[in-house]
Amino acid sequence: MPVKKYLLKCLHRLQKGPGYTYKELLVWYCDNTNTHGPKRIIREGPKKKAMWFVLTLLFASLVCWQWGVFIQRYLSWEVSVSLSVGFKTMDFPAVTICNASPFQYSKVKHLLKDLDELMEAVLERILALKPAHENATWALNFTIWNYTPLVLIDERNPHHPVVLDLFGNNYNDSASSSPAPGRTCNAQGCKVAMRLCSLNGTVCTFRNFTSATQAVTEWYVLQATNIFSQVPPQQLVEMGYPAERMILACLFGAEPCSHRNFTAIFHPDYGNCFIFNWGMKEKALPSSNPGAEFGLKLILDIGQEDYVPFLTSTAGARLMLHEQKSYPFIKDQGIYAMAGTETSIGVLVDKLERMGQPYSQCTMNGSDVPIRNLYSDFNTTYSIQACLRSCFQDHMIQNCSCGHYLYPLPHGTKYCNNQDFPDWAYCYSALLRMSVVQRETCISRCKESCNDTQYKMTISMADWPSESSEDWIFHILSEERDQSDNLTVSRKGIVKLNIYFQEFNYRTIEESAANNVVWLLSNLGGQFGFWMGGSVLCLIEFGEIIIDFMWITIIKLVALAKSLRQKRAQARFTGPPPTVAELVEAHTNFGFQPDVASHGPDAAPYPAGQTLPIPGTPPPNYNSLRLQPLDVIESDSEGDAI
Repeated sequence: MPVKKYLLKCLHRLQKGPGYTYKELLVWYCDNTNTHGPKRIIREGPKKKAMWFVLTLLFASLVCWQWGVFIQRYLSWEVSVSLSVGFKTMDFPAVTICNASPFQYSKVKHLLKDLDELMEAVLERILALKPAHENATWALNFTIWNYTPLVLIDERNPHHPVVLDLFGNNYNDSASSSPAPGRTCNAQGCKVAMRLCSLNGTVCTFRNFTSATQAVTEWYVLQATNIFSQVPPQQLVEMGYPAERMILACLFGAEPCSHRNFTAIFHPDYGNCFIFNWGMKEKALPSSNPGAEFGLKLILDIGQEDYVPFLTSTAGARLMLHEQKSYPFIKDQGIYAMAGTETSIGVLVDKLERMGQPYSQCTMNGSDVPIRNLYSDFNTTYSIQACLRSCFQDHMIQNCSCGHYLYPLPHGTKYCNNQDFPDWAYCYSALLRMSVVQRETCISRCKESCNDTQYKMTISMADWPSESSEDWIFHILSEERDQSDNLTVSRKGIVKLNIYFQEFNYRTIEESAANNVVWLLSNLGGQFGFWMGGSVLCLIEFGEIIIDFMWITIIKLVALAKSLRQKRAQARFTGPPPTVAELVEAHTNFGFQPDVASHGPDAAPYPAGQTLPIPGTPPPNYNSLRLQPLDVIESDSEGDAI
């Protein structure tokens, strides 16, 4: 019963509303609030009242402005970076080893025969070592040359540069061909450039170089790319350096290892690469202790004598340290180890932990990146390098209708080559010229990984082996690999690596929220308390008055709607209602018709079938009688009791 009575009383209060007008409610709030300013507005004299009104309005504006500043700063999602140092046993990094030369020249010589002959002829013309024999020039295969030739640009007259064709006087019979440049232009006055054309040679551009060395190297790599892109992947692997020829000795800590402990992958730039401790099928190997004696020791033979002469101008081993199950982008992040030396690499570990949304645009696994990861076939983890290269390959396919040989190929597409896509070199060069715009587009779509591990390396080198020990070392290595008494290993191809943790200390660079909810509430409360002398209760009071304003508005709207309905109901009757005498007469005398002003002389009586009104006694109409609802009386009695 008490609960029912309490609920009924609450219903009456809700129906009644606040019981104030807008003005009364505002005065009541100013008189009862705990905020200092509004009280003085209603209690002081006219002059002080105006002064306190201005001060209260000014300080309230300052509070709102400061709140806006703090809220905007909070929503900017700023981060702070903390650096901590830890000590524990760590997993040894994955180590990728490649040869600087992607292929053995003895196995690709038949594919590069025409290209090498053409390259030798180009060098003869550029260097003008000796006049080119016409018969020798005609024996060259100019099929490759016709797609992307090299030219010399005579810049002795900067206002009218002249383009000179290297073989114009030998195989091109057109009158516009220039003579052999070796007889008309020297190296100081001419620059070597690459001519790239499309649409059957109607649209051409030139890729300029400052040195002929750069020009012929880039031209040869471009033509070799066209050749190797048409070779099946399995044949490319067979033409590279095998693991058993390249890895002569392996030792991890106190445990021996061999080429069987490496995972082979094919890299378009470096051919066959071998990864130690990749963690794809086996558990990652931990390092028992820091120091050179507990790391990875390798002896490699890069076979420099079988390098492709025009394709590779650098001799050495390319290596990279990276996380387990991550793809090695060794061309961008790797380092060289020089032949004939022992390279010691001390490793320190940095772990990066970034905050995700909304503080940064990093991703945990790349599932929210709108770029198709072309490296997913390797079952590797996401990285921004993989995303950027996949994005470039997508642009290449969209603009050139084929994929570049250096990047993985999506299903259903083909690699670019001169036979199927004659304009691909021109298109690829146009993409390179737009590299800034294209890269910005890819960067805006790709995301960094939220968690990353970086390996900082300290590198030192020394000659190895020494002159006094090289004879017996080379004999043993030759006997172990080739079962030969003759030396098959030389200083030009031998590389020794020693990779180890310098110490087990690792640094963790971690992001944290610079402005959290506690910071926001403390600053909002501090500003409100300093300028207005308020607290959380003052905000609750302000919320209460807002609710009362809403109730008053609702009651006024309901009253307005009720009055409109009453006016519409009264508008249906054009005259006053009949009197009591007229109603009695109409009930007793069926022939009686009341004389109503609205009824004309020809007005019809009651319609047939309509029930006649029953007379009755109307309620008294005393102006002095005012009715009051029961709940108002009950509320007043409650106030008296309080």
